[in-house]
Amino acid sequence: MKEFAQLIRTLDSTNKTTEKVLALSTYLQEASDSDRLWTIAILSHRRPKRPVNTTLLRAWATEISGIPSWLFEESYHIVGDLAETIALILPSSEKDSNKSLSTFISEIIELRTLSDEEKKAYLQETWLTLNYYERFVFNKIITGGFRIGVSQKLMTKALAKATKIDEDILAYKLMGNWTPQTTTFKQLILEHNEADYLSKPFPFYLAYAVEDQFQKELGDIDQWSFEHKWDGIRSQVIIRENEVFVWSRGEELVTDKYPELQKFLEVVPNGTVIDGEILPFINGRIGNFNALQTRIGRKNITKAMLEKTPVIVKAYDLLEWKGKDIRSLPFSQRRAYLEQLLSEINSDKIGLYLSESMSFQKWEDAAHERSLSREKQSEGLMIKRKDSPYLVGRKKGDWWKWKTDPFTIDAVLTYAMRGHGRRANLYTDYTFGLWNNGHLVTFAKAYSGLTDAEFRQIDNWIKKNTLERFGPVRSVTPYHVFEIAFEGIAESKRHKSGVATRFPRMLRWRKDKPIEEANTLDDLKALIPK
Repeated sequence: MKEFAQLIRTLDSTNKTTEKVLALSTYLQEASDSDRLWTIAILSHRRPKRPVNTTLLRAWATEISGIPSWLFEESYHIVGDLAETIALILPSSEKDSNKSLSTFISEIIELRTLSDEEKKAYLQETWLTLNYYERFVFNKIITGGFRIGVSQKLMTKALAKATKIDEDILAYKLMGNWTPQTTTFKQLILEHNEADYLSKPFPFYLAYAVEDQFQKELGDIDQWSFEHKWDGIRSQVIIRENEVFVWSRGEELVTDKYPELQKFLEVVPNGTVIDGEILPFINGRIGNFNALQTRIGRKNITKAMLEKTPVIVKAYDLLEWKGKDIRSLPFSQRRAYLEQLLSEINSDKIGLYLSESMSFQKWEDAAHERSLSREKQSEGLMIKRKDSPYLVGRKKGDWWKWKTDPFTIDAVLTYAMRGHGRRANLYTDYTFGLWNNGHLVTFAKAYSGLTDAEFRQIDNWIKKNTLERFGPVRSVTPYHVFEIAFEGIAESKRHKSGVATRFPRMLRWRKDKPIEEANTLDDLKALIPK
């Protein structure tokens, strides 16, 4: 654990990719196989299930620290991280522990089988054998992931440096539903086992958002292929050995969430991997993302749910064809194979549709098609170089996303809460309301979009204009208006306003506008696509 804690400290103390890669690769060369495997798992968000709820962790840490619970809670709201707060308030200890990372994790996993009294005894004893940063890391393993700027790509680069295995091969090996309890470092990284690849997806290729004057950078429009950026669940549908596997972009196996995709087995040949978008398809039309959310996260997909929100797959790309990895082929050739596949089968019958590929004579023509995106339930256009291979991760140059301009509305700041991380001592998480019959009705929360200087100004104002306190939340005098941008909008019975917005953020602080001129709830509802 000492070495792993030092690794996390090093990774968290620098923003330089080269330094992070060096620190992680050095650790991966020197650590034991079991510790290496758990390090990869933890940094891939595969930590063990939480064995203790946070209420008990707070109580036990408060007890051993000898401080009142209100002081712990106030400290937590200032620090903004539970693991760090516990590490800070615990008394120092002369004891020391030389247990390995994997030993600690085995004990954490075993905690789930123990009584609350046994859990309490273990945690309080363990806390007193670790120094501050070791406690912090130990607590983070229990409570949540590490936000230390280590992406899957960076970890793959470090692992490649440590093992001398090609990055693309490692990226593929790390995909899938593995855990350190179902494999070993040797099996996962060093060995080649064909059976392990039956259900594995390929690493997804991601696009960059276009920048100002991008047309000049992209040059001749004839080099590019266009298609709509559909607003659903990016996925890979894999047909191998008479089985269907469905993976989301977040590396989650979601086959059971979409049982209708089992129909693919009827007509799609083995050795096929399709990159596409799962979309709600209601009454023969593509629905909005909000409709799809009714199926996301549900443990059991009922017959009624399948009837209410059926889905289809819009196919973008073909990654494996007749059992062969074809990602290195030009996009235009992969698309030709995809079109050939769909023309040879009754794809409509199984809910498999081609995402139309478009070409334009002028950038103005592409811009016009982009302006029609919302009518077609898409987020904008994808722009792909015709000769581009299918790469790994987010690579700049060949794939671009040209999203529609966001929806915007002017709203009034009504509530505020402290932020997290470096903003834990500032009120930066805001709630906004719109006018409805003379009252402000909450409709969205946002915490990004302002400069540090603007956040400090608002924080200072909030502390002087608090009306009421509800734990960490403060209601404030209605005074400030902000232009709120968001990507999508739909009716919602779960929200007080009756409206759900996607990815709200602050576009600008409207110092020029009094609250009386902020928008109404009816203005917001008028934005909902008919």
